[in-house]
Amino acid sequence: MSKTIIPKDYQPSIGLGLSETQAAISKIKNCFANQLRGALCLARVSAPLFVDPSTGLNDDLNGVERAVSFDIKETGTTAQVVHSLAKWKRMALHEYEFQPHTGLYTDMNAIRRDESLDNLHSIYVDQWDWETVIHPEDRTVVYLKNTVNRIVDAIWRTLECIKTEYPQIHVSLSKNVSFVTTQELEDQYPSLSPKERENEYLKEHKTAFVMQIGDTLHSGQRHDGRAPDYDDWSLNGDIVFWNEVLGCAFEVSSMGIRVDAKALAAQLKKAGCEDRTRLPFHQMVANGVLPLTMGGGIGQSRLCMLLLGKAHIGEVQASIWDSDTREICQSAGIRLL
Repeated sequence: MSKTIIPKDYQPSIGLGLSETQAAISKIKNCFANQLRGALCLARVSAPLFVDPSTGLNDDLNGVERAVSFDIKETGTTAQVVHSLAKWKRMALHEYEFQPHTGLYTDMNAIRRDESLDNLHSIYVDQWDWETVIHPEDRTVVYLKNTVNRIVDAIWRTLECIKTEYPQIHVSLSKNVSFVTTQELEDQYPSLSPKERENEYLKEHKTAFVMQIGDTLHSGQRHDGRAPDYDDWSLNGDIVFWNEVLGCAFEVSSMGIRVDAKALAAQLKKAGCEDRTRLPFHQMVANGVLPLTMGGGIGQSRLCMLLLGKAHIGEVQASIWDSDTREICQSAGIRLL
């Protein structure tokens, strides 16, 4: 059953037609990639679409999503389509011998077969994935917040650039980031669900970085799931904007300072995943072979959707939709790519 909603008075054809939308998507992607590269001192690299599951490099997300896998005729082995490149990027920084305060970015494309289908979600995921090498003394909340501010500034600059070329776009974003932890949200809105807490907070603050995602809160619940073997749960978070079109909090990026040996051991134990310590990636983290890093993913379709004021992610990416979604969107005049 479709979970698509059509905002009241939404008129998708006003402002940008289909061809103009495609051109604007291209401009957003080019502009933001340049802004991000300059803000974080990144070099572009090529990235894999699939990995060998025995390496431990695939992202396990919440631990329940099924990876898309296939057998390779020539080798007789199995490959998995990546869920994200969170761990692969750290390995790449090591192999390419990047120096501190430099890093890489790449286009990440994934298939998430178990993803829900609604205004914000698709089984096709496209992101700018980035990762930088940091010093031990950089593993602080202050350093994390500074990086968040630079990314938000890059997003804001991209919007201003696009609005110069397409003055019919009336989207506005605040580049003043409000930082809040998941525990602070629970304390402030104890009777609400995690998503409802974000909605209430973003109504007022417009742009926020929701910090410390993955560990259990005082209530015994989690704000959201995070795999235990890449982000340090005490030094991570989501960049979230208030989306005026949909009237909700709108996540565009998940990011964080990555686990060191101590954080990895603690989080694997909390998650009941200590068996992963035998995998090559995890051994390299535990033994200090891999550099200390921070990184994240920034949704390409999500960002285009936000900056162009679109109500459905299918307006900015080509994917597969259920018949209910197609019918709802067609009746509302929304053209899915």
